[in-house]
Amino acid sequence: MAQDWPELEIPYQGKLLAGVDEVGRGPLVGSVVTAAVILDPEQPIAGLTDSKKLSEKKRELLFDEIKEKALAWHIAECSVEEIDRLNILHATMLAMQRAVEGLKPAAEFVLVDGNRCPELPCPSMAVVKGDLRHSAISAASILAKVHRDRQMAELELEYPGYGFAKHKGYPTKQHFEALEKLGPIPQHRRSFKPVQQRLDL
Repeated sequence: MAQDWPELEIPYQGKLLAGVDEVGRGPLVGSVVTAAVILDPEQPIAGLTDSKKLSEKKRELLFDEIKEKALAWHIAECSVEEIDRLNILHATMLAMQRAVEGLKPAAEFVLVDGNRCPELPCPSMAVVKGDLRHSAISAASILAKVHRDRQMAELELEYPGYGFAKHKGYPTKQHFEALEKLGPIPQHRRSFKPVQQRLDL
């Protein structure tokens, strides 16, 4: 089923329009991951929407299709160390810059999910709930989410007992209990209060 995108007034009509989104601002562990995507109008992709509204299986299929059909895509991140040093907002903006800078061909205009834009080498526009309002932002949200979920599945193998594959590092009851019992791992964000509290004990 094709997504019925609401009309978004965009002051750019060219082909090199990128969508940017992030995943992982809220978790207590791991990088914040961003993606930038320039879709090819000649190769539309059915089923794009907010990544959180899709099943894991559907996201995985779309992940491969987006990478195959997009004119350009790039996934970037900011590490735990950078998050702790800069704070999560600044780290997210930096990761978004990296995602856009990695696009080849380069974007001429960028739509950023949320209410603010990082400093970019081309004009940009913030779009609140953008992953439901533009296909390029939706595609970016899917790439970022699948990439970060895979990182969490790997972390689960490295540190069993925390449940990372399930809660993806978000502050859930299971995660708090594991933190209490097993303590923080190197990939936990030291600047986040629940981790800090555990370190202070």
